[in-house]
Formats: sequence, structure tokens, C-alpha cells
Amino acid sequence: MIEPVEGESPLVGRVPETSALRHAFDAARAGRPGLILVEGPAGIGKTALVRQALPADARTLRVAGVAWEASRELGLAQQIACIDGGAVEERRASSVALMAEHLHRQWSAHPGPEPLVVLVDDAHWADAGSLRAIRSAVRHLENAPVVVVLLARDDAPEPDGWAEARRPLDTAELLDGCRDESVVPRPLSAEETAALSAAAHGPEFDMPVARRLRDHTLGNPGHILRLLAELPATTWRDPQAELPAPARLTARIEERLAACSGPARALLHACAVLGAVSPLEQAAALAGLDDPLAAAEEARATGLLTSSVAPGRNSLAFPHPLTRAAVRTTVPLPQRAALHTRAAGLAPDPGSRLAHRIAASPTADASLAAELERYADERAAAGEWSAVADTLVTASRLSPDRTTRQDLLLRAVDAFIGAGDIPQADAYAPELESFPVTALRDTVLGYLAVMRGRASEAEAFLHRAEQLCEAESDRALMARISQRRVLHALGRCDAPALVTWARRAIALAEAPRDPSAVESEAVLGLGLAWLGRAGEAATVYSEAAAKVSGGAQPQRFQLGRGWADLALDAPEVALHRLEAAASTDFRLGSTRISLWAQGWLARTQFVMGAWDEAEATVERAAARVTEARITYVRPVIHWTGAQLHALRGNWETAEHHVRAAAADAHHYEVMFLPARLARAYVAEARADYTGVVEALTPVARIADSAQAVAEPGFWPWPGLLANALVMLGRLDEADELLHPHERRAADRGHRSARAALAVGRGRLTAARGDIDTARSQFEEALTLLDGLPLPFDRTRLYYAYGQTLRRAGRRRQAAEVLTRAREGYALLGAHTYVARCDRELNAGRKTSDTDSGLTPQEQAVVRLVAAGATNKQAAGELFLSEKTVQYHLTHVYTKLGLRNRAELAALHREGGIDPR
Repeated sequence: MIEPVEGESPLVGRVPETSALRHAFDAARAGRPGLILVEGPAGIGKTALVRQALPADARTLRVAGVAWEASRELGLAQQIACIDGGAVEERRASSVALMAEHLHRQWSAHPGPEPLVVLVDDAHWADAGSLRAIRSAVRHLENAPVVVVLLARDDAPEPDGWAEARRPLDTAELLDGCRDESVVPRPLSAEETAALSAAAHGPEFDMPVARRLRDHTLGNPGHILRLLAELPATTWRDPQAELPAPARLTARIEERLAACSGPARALLHACAVLGAVSPLEQAAALAGLDDPLAAAEEARATGLLTSSVAPGRNSLAFPHPLTRAAVRTTVPLPQRAALHTRAAGLAPDPGSRLAHRIAASPTADASLAAELERYADERAAAGEWSAVADTLVTASRLSPDRTTRQDLLLRAVDAFIGAGDIPQADAYAPELESFPVTALRDTVLGYLAVMRGRASEAEAFLHRAEQLCEAESDRALMARISQRRVLHALGRCDAPALVTWARRAIALAEAPRDPSAVESEAVLGLGLAWLGRAGEAATVYSEAAAKVSGGAQPQRFQLGRGWADLALDAPEVALHRLEAAASTDFRLGSTRISLWAQGWLARTQFVMGAWDEAEATVERAAARVTEARITYVRPVIHWTGAQLHALRGNWETAEHHVRAAAADAHHYEVMFLPARLARAYVAEARADYTGVVEALTPVARIADSAQAVAEPGFWPWPGLLANALVMLGRLDEADELLHPHERRAADRGHRSARAALAVGRGRLTAARGDIDTARSQFEEALTLLDGLPLPFDRTRLYYAYGQTLRRAGRRRQAAEVLTRAREGYALLGAHTYVARCDRELNAGRKTSDTDSGLTPQEQAVVRLVAAGATNKQAAGELFLSEKTVQYHLTHVYTKLGLRNRAELAALHREGGIDPR
């Protein structure tokens, strides 16, 4: 039913799709012909996408299928043949094989090198014979710069004025298989919807409006542009305004409704009032139908409804949100109000009943506003903050009293923040700032500052809120302020303050299930673990689990305990808990909590060696956090992405994650730490140990005053920094750094932290000349990891151990250990370190002249320097001093008769040096 917009829309996004098409065109230019299917609903931007990707020098032939010629055998192929080669012999026009031969001959004759692009618009109306001929012609092409692009709708359209026409079944089946590859333009995201509006000179959208329009149109740019053109600017200023369907679609649906029988029309109106999906029994009752099946079948035959039949659950649904909007528009307002009033009596739950009563209420209603407030309080107790927020916004609109309206809106924005909907909270923030200064106002604005990552701003708002609240003696509000203080302390990695404020919030809460108490208790265990009191933390979580059941509240406890489990060497348990906390699908949980859980879930998957799963989690969370704009959480998510891609050698992607994770000293420590770790891990993967030290030295300074930053297992920076200091020859500094962290890890009995510190300690001991003690330290560290599912930690330890042995001249032992490291890295997909292990193994072979006269160590230096590495970088890669690298280079220049690095690189590129 949904039609394309006339003309072409501005192209927004579509980077992967454009890249795929350009790759196909480049392949054709290189003599590899192809057949591509670009498929999607009308208005999604298929034609604009192809035009964007077309090479400037391409020769283009364009034809189009039409519904009334869909049954004309070879009609479309004849269009192509006539455009490209004049008249077609009658016998060739009547045979698929002969037509394929004709097209093959024409396309083979294309001289190139510019590609020939044959565009077939509306290929869903192509006859089957033409598709077969095109497919056969392309299959037999060799070294021809030809690409055939089929643009087809995938929504089985029925065209205007041709109700008897149907997309041929054999054409649909052929399109499914008639392609070398397919490109499916995805729906626009909320950000892309906002960008499209700007590109079309429409209104400047904030994210809530863009998200609402995206959901209403399913991200279809054609529909978006129509609504932008048809609706007044005031529509987009109201976050709860009812969005219609485009006028043309509404007119067509009015025609179809007019042709329906009375019962079918009544059923459609009832479904439009009930929602996107309606239980058949409820829709029939609202429509006043005793036997709704015939009416449902008639409505389904019009294409305006779809049906779902399951045991005990029959439902009706609209095929698209715009279809429902168009049907709803056709219902007169008095009739719609009456339907909503009746629907309230049929609704199965309080939330639905209230929603229908709201829709039926044309004016302010203090009584209904009070009922909504009570309902919001019930949802808040279950932690369903999104429902709370929407309910309170509506209650604010219905309240006739100004002070009450302001109070309800403040509480609504507080709930939006709790749900993780920061863009929606941001949209109301200017209005909130205009309200009189009160404890509640400053509490909400302080909460918003926390989620934005603005520590100083949050401190100022929360401090003033405390003072105002004490003057007002509001115990419940003070409990809420204390809970916000918990999040503020969490951000500052201030474990003592976190525990103090959490216990205060719990004590002040008026009931055990009060949201302030529940959220504070969910973080209390984490604060205790930060203080090294793991046993108390476990007790807190066990007791809390017995008190909280159902709803969204368990999500918070799963996150807190999962985070602690990961830090305390129980990643398998953490994985289970964080997976449960990451989903909000069935429990109406918080996006904020879900994103935190996904950040630590990706970390858990990474340390356990499930790198593909970790990458998928990072990508999913990164996309969501960009839209949700919860700055507080962003660095934790991108930290794992940066490290993972650096280890895989995907440097551009790794640097993207480093930039996305960036946080400065004015941000919260819980943001600054993962941002610095992301930088450090990428630097280490590049053997840039100076970069590692620069990234982590500020972290070491923070740790001097924040125990949580130094607590073993939570932030793995000490071993990373110590290793870099040793690699730079700063042995005394490394020793001074290691001692307190080693003592703390030993006191806690923390096995993985002790093993991570042993990387630096073993290297340091060997660098001071005691290789036998170093070996014992490495072996003990490996024993500590026995039974722990931490393959990356173990492999990293093997690599450092083998590298140390190799430098000490223990070549045979080094080869054995490095081989284990190589195997571990290969299994993980750490291509950067696989190559590094190979260099170590080659460099560790007994010195002997090769055909080029270079020793294996000299060859290793040549490979790195010829690839552009500095002496410092080569030294880091090979675990040598810079002076040793320069010594080897001097010998290489003498042996090969070269004068400088440029000549060495040129000779290496030309293959003039033995590559072994």
C-alpha cells in the first residue's frame, strides 16, 4: 500500500550499501561482470542509492518493468536489446535462449574500460523470460565490464488502477535467485532521519522527534519527506502529537474503506483505536461484531490488515504504522472518543485502560491526572522507568494546576533519565531550567549532569539540592538525592562515598522496594568489592536477590553483581548475569542499565576468548549509546572495541573506538579510566610503549587517592603500565609501581591480577640479569591461571615469557613457549601478535648467514624498518634496545652496500633481500 515519493530523496547514510555497489562497479571495470539485486520497499531510496554509487564515466542503459506487461514474454529484454542494438530479429525475440545469446553478444562487444551499467527499474514487474535471458547472458560473459542492476520492491505492490494485476509468482522466485549479490537499503536511524530533514531543508529535529518520526515511517526516507512537506512546523514541537499518514496514502485508504462492508469498516476502526496489534476477540467486541471472521477476512483481503492465528491467541495487525495512522484519520473525532471510552472498559490491564481514557479526554482532568500519578508510582516501584516517564508527561498535561504540572514534568524527566532516554530528557531540560529553584529541580538536573558525564556540574546541583531538601525536611526526596549521590560516587570511583551514600539512601527509603533503595542496594555490593570486601559484597547481593523479584529491578542487581564477578575472577558467572542484564525486551528495563551491562558483557566475552561475540556486543551497544547519548557509559563500551581491533590489526577501526571512548580529566573517573585503557592497549599493540606510559601515567596518579582504581581485577592498568616501563628500560620505576599492587593482589588472593603483574615482574627480573628467577615467576603466573577461562591473559603471559627467554639466549626454550603463544593468538584471531610471534621465532633461530648475508635478527630488523618503523618501534617489537637496532642497521647497510633507510625500503620492496 505504501507508495514511493515522487522524484529522488537526498541520500543520507547508506555507506555500506554504496560501498557494496561501488565494489561491484569496480569489479566490472576489471572485467568481472555481475548481476546485482537492489531490493526494498517503495520510497526506501533504491534509485538514489544506485545513482550515488554510479561511476562518473559509466555508460548507462535504463529500462523499467510495468505491471501491464508483466505477462509479456521477453518484453523487458526486448527493451534492453533495442536500446543497445536497434531492432531485434523476430525469432530472437521469441526464445529465451536466443535472446540471451543476443544480449550476450551486445554486452561482450562493449569496448570499455568504462563500465556498462544496465539499470532495470521496477524489476518486480519484469517477465520471467526476460530475467532468465538476462541471467544467462551475464553468466556467460567473460572479461566484460558489464553490470546489470535490478531494482525491485520487496513489498509485493499492487499498482494504482490495476487491482487485477499481481506480481507473477515465477518472477518473485527468479528475483530471489537471480543475482550475484544483493544490496538491501536499510531503514534510516533516528540520527539519519534528523540528517535527512536537514538535507531537505526541513525542521531541525532533536533526537526524540527524529526517533518518533523514524518509528512512525519505519525509517523510509520517501515517507519521511512527504510528512515533512505536508505537516506544519508546530507538529514537531509537540512530543506527543499524533502523526498522520501522508495525504495521498490516506486518500487511497479512504477509497478502500468506502468499498468495505459496514462490519469490515467497523473492525478496521476498532483496530486503529486499539493499537498496532489487536486481539481478535477484543477488536470484535469493540466493533460490536458477534462473528468477526468474515469481516476480518474482508479487511485482510484489502491489504489493510494482517492476521496471526495461534492456539488461544488470534490477532489482527496493520502491515505498516502509516496504514494504521491513515485508518485512524478516517474515524471522526466524536466516534474516536466514543471508541476509546468503550475500549477502556475492555482493556486487560490498568495501563491500557488509562491510555484509552486519556485518548477520550479532550480537556484537562485533575482526577485523571491523579490516577496517572498513582499508576506511575506503581511502575516506579517495579523499575519500569520508561512507562513512568510517559505516564507522568501525560499527567502533567492533564493537570490544571501550574505547580502540579511542573512537579509532574520534573518527575517525568527524572524517569526518562532513569530509563536511559537522555535525548528525551535533554528536550525538556530548557523548560526545567526555567522552573523556580527547588530541591527536586536541582536533583533532576544533577541526575542529568551525571548521565552527561559532567562531574562538576552534577556536584553543584546535587549539593544545592541537599541543602534545599534539608530545609524542606523531605525524607523521600533526600533518599532520591542520596541515590543520585551513589551514581556520582560511582562515576568518581569513590568507593567509601559510594557505600556511605548507598546505606543512607536505603535507610531513608520509605519501603524496601522504593526505587532509591533498590538502585542503591544494587550498587552497594560493587562499592564493597571496590574496597576489597568481596565477602560482604556477596552477602549484600544474596540478601537483595531474596527481596527483589519480577519486573525490571533484578536487571540492576544482575549488572552490579556481574561486574563484580568479572573483576573477582568469575567470568563464567559474570557472563550469565550480564547477558540477563543486557536485555530490556521482556522486563521494560532501563536502557542505561542495559548499556552498562553490554559494556561489561563485551569485556567478559573478550577475556574469555569469545571475540566475535564481543565485537557484536560492542557494535550493538555502540550504535545504541550513540542514539541514547548516555555519555557516562560510552567509554566502557569502546574500550573493548579498541583493544580487540588493535589485536586483530584493524587499525582504522581501533582508532575509531579510541576516539569514541575519549574522555578528559573533567569527566568522571569511570569514563576516564576505560578511555585511557583503550589508548594504552592500542599503543601496546603497535609496540609504542611510550604511548602506553603517556596514556596510563594519569591513571596511576588517580589511583594514589582512589582505592577503587587500584583494587585488583577492576581496572587492569598496573600490569600494562609496568610492562611498558620495563620495555623502555625504566626498571626502577617499574619496580616501584609493581610492589604495592603485588602486595594488594596477594592479600586479596586475586589470581588473574597476580598473573597480569607477573608479565612486568618477570621481564624486570630478567632485565636485571636473573633469568632463572624470572622463569620461576613466569611459571608461577601460568599456574595461577590454571582453571580460569582467560585465554587472552594466558597467551599474553606466554608471549612475554617466550620473548624474555629469547633475549636471554634460551632459544630452544623460547621457541617452545613462543609457539604456544602463537597458537593462542591464532585461535583468538590476534593477527597483530601472530605476526609478532613469527618474528620472534625467526629471530630466535641460531645465527647463520643467509643468501643475502643477513642474520635472522638482522632480517627481522629489516622487515620492520623497511615497513616504516622507527628504531624505537622496531626495538619495542623485537624486545631490543634502540642502540642494538641501530647496530644491526649499520651492519645491514655495510653488507648490502646501502646508504640509508629509503634505499633499504626500496630494495626490500623489489625483493632484493632474502625474505626468510
